[in-house]
Amino acid sequence: MSIATRLEELGIELPAVVAPVAAYVPAVVHGGVVYTSGQLPFVNGALPETGKVGAEVDADAAKGYARTCALNALAAAASAAGGVDRIAGVLRVGGFVASDPSFTGQPGVINGASEVLGEIFGDAGKHARAAVGVAVLPLDTPVEVEVAFILA
Repeated sequence: MSIATRLEELGIELPAVVAPVAAYVPAVVHGGVVYTSGQLPFVNGALPETGKVGAEVDADAAKGYARTCALNALAAAASAAGGVDRIAGVLRVGGFVASDPSFTGQPGVINGASEVLGEIFGDAGKHARAAVGVAVLPLDTPVEVEVAFILA
């Protein structure tokens, strides 16, 4: 089954590629891999929430934002690769969670990205991953996700 068909089956419409907020491009293709820049959970050009997870931002909401980041990453990768059906799977996910000092649930938050990629790609969505807590992220976003996708 094609990835476009799988997305349709799941009822997922990829967003437009988010414009960079600094001096970089959303994704780069090299050696059979599409590397995305860190993606923020922009929806229609705006962040749905700002602040630290475990303080102003609920962990369940942050998990949903990680999912949005992953879909933004897939949109960027598809654009760079020449279409979503040129993406064959996921190699690695890097997740960053702006965390209250007492918050230790970063892996659960980044599961939002990993789980949606698994739903989309099946076994080809299994990936290596990092889930890192940080003091602050760009624009005070609670979550940022970067993904390395394998080309078909």
